[in-house]
Parts: sequence; structure tokens; C-alpha cells
Amino acid sequence: MYQDILKEMKLKMEKTAEHFKSEIASLRTGRATPSLVDNIKVNYYGQIMTVNQVASISAPQSNTLIIQPWDKNAIEPLQKAIMESQLGISPVVDKDMIRLVLPALSQERREALIKVLDQKMEEAKVSIRKEREDSLKHFQAMKEDGELREDDFFKAKDEVQKIIDEFNNVKLKNIRDQKEKEILTS
Repeated sequence: MYQDILKEMKLKMEKTAEHFKSEIASLRTGRATPSLVDNIKVNYYGQIMTVNQVASISAPQSNTLIIQPWDKNAIEPLQKAIMESQLGISPVVDKDMIRLVLPALSQERREALIKVLDQKMEEAKVSIRKEREDSLKHFQAMKEDGELREDDFFKAKDEVQKIIDEFNNVKLKNIRDQKEKEILTS
């Protein structure tokens, strides 16, 4: 009975882990990857779109990104969006494309990126805690309505905690540690 709630909670936590992974993909390591600029918001003809919705992004060299908008009128909004982003890179407009040259990361910048990584990790943990609270409230309501016996209630609470520990201490931590290694070694 309560297994369905646990499955739903676990599914939502998987989505949180995937969201965390995609959020930190845009954190800059020493290599240029299209994911650095994929999710930067661009105000294009009054609509907010992401860079990858307005242009193609390529990495011809390990320290260079090329952004080629499908519409030449998008160059100025793209340039503005990149300058306002947290990348800290000045875009260079070259005819009908934008070139981003990534400078080498200083130790200070690497430490700042680790702090941002930790912030994103904490946001993911908060989301997972929220899922735990929602599930526990649901179990409590089921117990009060007589749908869940007290033994099953405590068993469900234990299973919820095991799932939470697995996500916080294994999945999210592994994703974070892998990104930290990329930041420090690239």
C-alpha cells in the first residue's frame, strides 16, 4: 500500500538528481563544452529562450566555443545574455557568429566554482528533504485514517530514511565529487 508512495518519491528524487546533474553541467571546467552556455536565457523578440533554442553551439578547440544563431538578428541578444551570465567570459562577435575563448582557470576561480557546486548540491538536498516531508505527511494521514497500521507506518518511515540516505550520501555525492574532480583537474 505505502509502496506506491515510496516509488513515487523515489521517482521524484531521481528527477531531482538529474536536474542537479544538468545544473552543474554548466559549471565551467577547463574544457569548452556546449553545456556551458546551453541554458543561458536569451530575450529574443520578447520571449525568453535558451541559447540552444536560438543557435547551434560547437567546440572546435578545447578552449573555444562557437555560437552560430539561426537568425542573424539574434547575435545582439545572445551577446548580451552571455555578458550578463555568470560565465565571466566576454563574447567576441565575428560576422554571423559569436566566439567564446575560455581563459585558463585560476585557483581562485576553481574555489569559487566549488562553492557554486556546493550551493547547487544544497538546493538538491533541500528538494529531496521536501519529498521526504511530503511522503511522511502522506503516511501520517494514512495512519490517522486507519489505512496504515502503526507497524507499517514505522516500517515506511525507515524505508524513506534509507532512500534519503542513498540519494544524499551516494547518488548526489558521487555526482558532486565527479564534478569537483573535473573542476580541480581540468
